[in-house]
Amino acid sequence: MDIYAISDLHLSINNPKPMNIFGAVWDNYLGDIERSLANVRSDDLVLLAGDHSWAMTLDAAAPDLDYIGGLKGRKVLIRGNHDYWWKGISAVRAALPSGVFAVQNDCVKLDDVIICGSRGWSVDDKSEDGKRLFARELLRIEMSLDSMEKMRADGDRVVFMIHYPPFNARFEDSEVTELMNKHNVDAVVYGHIHGKDCRAKKLVRKSGIPYYLTSCDQVRNTAVKIEF
Repeated sequence: MDIYAISDLHLSINNPKPMNIFGAVWDNYLGDIERSLANVRSDDLVLLAGDHSWAMTLDAAAPDLDYIGGLKGRKVLIRGNHDYWWKGISAVRAALPSGVFAVQNDCVKLDDVIICGSRGWSVDDKSEDGKRLFARELLRIEMSLDSMEKMRADGDRVVFMIHYPPFNARFEDSEVTELMNKHNVDAVVYGHIHGKDCRAKKLVRKSGIPYYLTSCDQVRNTAVKIEF
């Protein structure tokens, strides 16, 4: 079983919102993503780290979720900051197509891989509200990791998905990376970062853990293969 990741699809199937206003990299980007997943097998995993749809309600997001369901492999989603349609995890899970799984401050085990996930918050946001939100998200991240520990068996691999980058623009350690170290996570997948002028690295290693940036425009709309 192979594991791939891509994020920030920003779908709007029924109400087209052209993404190429943000640059030529978004021209026909969904076709590029589909081609990058062409060799994915039915039991492979495709991780999508947030910002799936521009929809404001779960009903309006249905065509976008159906599109994700039609991609190859078994898909696992977490919530991004633009996923306003994601109102509650029970309702989201009930609406997902077959072969699509949602994680929110908990985890799912597929074969010998445990996928944890939480939205996170900006490490760089030092406003009072930002610090409050970051502290709340740390608790949710730990909830997800504690859930993972209860089901982890010898030989299991653990991937943590977080929408916001788990470190600042200088890639310095944070409370998030400390939690990844504490719980011996095998790989981290994140997104959220966009634009040609952003400070981004596709792969950063910290304490032996690979951190994969998967925002589609930053990886040229090509699903990233996750290696341990």
